[in-house]
Amino acid sequence: MNRNDFPILTEQVHHRPLVYLDNAATSQKPQAVVDAIVEAYSHWNSNIHRGVHHLSQVATIHHEEARQAVARFIHADSSDEIIFTKGTTDSLNALAFSFGEAFIHEGDEIIVSGVEHHSNIVPWQMLCERKKAVLRHIPLREDLSLDIEAFRGLLGDRTRLVSVAQVSNVLGIINPIEEIIRLAHERHIPVCIDGAQSVPHMQVDVQALDCDFLAFSGHKMYGPTGIGVLYGKREWLNRLPPHEGGGEMIHHVRWSGTTYNDLPYKFEAGTPNFVGSYALHRAIDYMLSVGWPAIEKHERELTEYCESRLGDIDGVRIYAAGQPKAGVVSFNLYAGNQLIHPFDIGTLLDQQGVAVRTGHHCAEPLIDEMQVPGTVRVSFGLYNDKSDVDAFITALRKAQMMLS
Repeated sequence: MNRNDFPILTEQVHHRPLVYLDNAATSQKPQAVVDAIVEAYSHWNSNIHRGVHHLSQVATIHHEEARQAVARFIHADSSDEIIFTKGTTDSLNALAFSFGEAFIHEGDEIIVSGVEHHSNIVPWQMLCERKKAVLRHIPLREDLSLDIEAFRGLLGDRTRLVSVAQVSNVLGIINPIEEIIRLAHERHIPVCIDGAQSVPHMQVDVQALDCDFLAFSGHKMYGPTGIGVLYGKREWLNRLPPHEGGGEMIHHVRWSGTTYNDLPYKFEAGTPNFVGSYALHRAIDYMLSVGWPAIEKHERELTEYCESRLGDIDGVRIYAAGQPKAGVVSFNLYAGNQLIHPFDIGTLLDQQGVAVRTGHHCAEPLIDEMQVPGTVRVSFGLYNDKSDVDAFITALRKAQMMLS
């Protein structure tokens, strides 16, 4: 884990060295990923699949090799189960439309959880409004973990799908996704995992989990923006209709009707982000060169160290403190009984070169449950180290003095 591999980490912010602790929003990119983008546009940029000329064939090879790399990365049974999308949000919207068209009827139920990002709430709300279905959510215990017994009671004869984040983007809590999948599958209910915050931080094996769908983004795992993945078991993807129409996703188009392409192309209308897929492949290679044991151990130790250092500051309230997490610490700061607004803390930290995220983190139902206007969120990547935490703590103490 060489920080020098990430050129942006040498930047100055307000004449201070950058301390980047906003990885749950997006990660920084190693030079290998930056170089891959430049290489693609400089040497073999060409539309893929349909060209017989050299550049098109080279671009096609790189794109399909990236698909195979993603399949290996999450242990999919086949690269045919890998659908390239724009990101997690796009993946979940695509699934909501396709699954909804095929399987959701009036009165049917979909279950999400109380810690979901808006991307795993709003598409299902839109579907339920369109189909007159019902969206339910798994409630939280007092410690903000999911109430699995309540989830068991939510599962019923009208439940058609469960879609849950493996890791909360606000709290960093690792949800008991294996138990959720087991309970749902006992009733033959498919499960989708929002892996936006898990895939970058822990090894995800879709076959071992036995999940039916998985969505994640490239830009949170050291890859470029605008590329993401929807994994689906082949038997499910074959049953779902495409969510978009256009080029590539067809066999034949006639005025009398259209026949659709095979997997995975049935779900990939139009020119794909073949430069993004190539750069994502390089990001995967980079992560694997570091290795999952090293990544998971490093980020776990950083998270624990951060919670320990925050615990030494009077007035800090850490949410879900001490629970197993994936690289996220969310907290608020109080002066006596008065909450110091997270936005004010984030602004003063930024003035000292420390980048964190503040607000509701696109998870307003969870923030409402917590009865706060938002939180300050610190989130780690493989290039962060204890010196980043120390710099953040020093900056936070200065902000506390100014705001108290």
